[in-house]
Amino acid sequence: MVAVVVGIDVAKAHVDVWVLGTKLDVQRFDNEAEAHSALAAALKPLDVALVVMEATGGYEAALACALQAAGLPVAVVNPRQTRDFAKSMGRLAKTDRIDARMLAAFAAVLVRRDDLASFIRPLADQEQQALAAMVTRRRQLVTMMLSERQRLQLAIAVVRPSIEAMIEAIRKQLDDVEAQMVGHVQAHHAELDKLLRSASGIGPVASATLIAELPELGKLNRREIAALVGVAPMANDSATRRGDGACRAGASRYAACSTWPRSRLHATTRPSSASMTGCWQQASCPRSLWWPACASS
Repeated sequence: MVAVVVGIDVAKAHVDVWVLGTKLDVQRFDNEAEAHSALAAALKPLDVALVVMEATGGYEAALACALQAAGLPVAVVNPRQTRDFAKSMGRLAKTDRIDARMLAAFAAVLVRRDDLASFIRPLADQEQQALAAMVTRRRQLVTMMLSERQRLQLAIAVVRPSIEAMIEAIRKQLDDVEAQMVGHVQAHHAELDKLLRSASGIGPVASATLIAELPELGKLNRREIAALVGVAPMANDSATRRGDGACRAGASRYAACSTWPRSRLHATTRPSSASMTGCWQQASCPRSLWWPACASS
């Protein structure tokens, strides 16, 4: 029996849905709460094996949560992976309908993999969603601060007071957001925060970022979490050639998490990729005896 899989192309205003394994044609729904419920109700009787959609900067989040809340397995994947898949199938054209169909074909491949569970998006609770929003806002403010400081370096005297005032305002906002993050973590994730900060180099901001953007923490062992984040070296061998393993930027949907103090890497004689992986394994699973899911390595 052919598994029923679903590809969903997400845009700001609407989503296009292709169901593979049935006779249904592509359908379009508004990207809003009522339509999400209608889509979940339409898919529920079909015994769907997997729903695949691309990460689109947040436009997919509410729909993914609504479908998972309805009991449907949802994988939110890296757009680069799906585009490479489409090219490998000879599909170079790109429209919303075509993208939905290719996502369904990609889902049909994923559903046959032994490691399918690693692609299923964990359902974030309200506390984790709130923390993720704070982490995103802090990242935006840091980017704004960097831009204003760069402008200040080249600014003439007449505009410097305006830029300096903006920098001061952003700094105050950063302080407020970081205080909110720390308070939220202490209120809802104190035990996990204590465990993460037991690793050298992990402070309150890094801990909050990990908790917000890695809901898999505590569910995967240290090697699996390093691979998910995108800091595990990938093999680079061919025939008799043995290349050095390299960490590939954007290898996973958590590439934004992969910041680590460089001093930790230079304090070892191992290659930097191996050092980074070791650091992340320690950060992701400190004191593994306390954390059963991290004990297997």
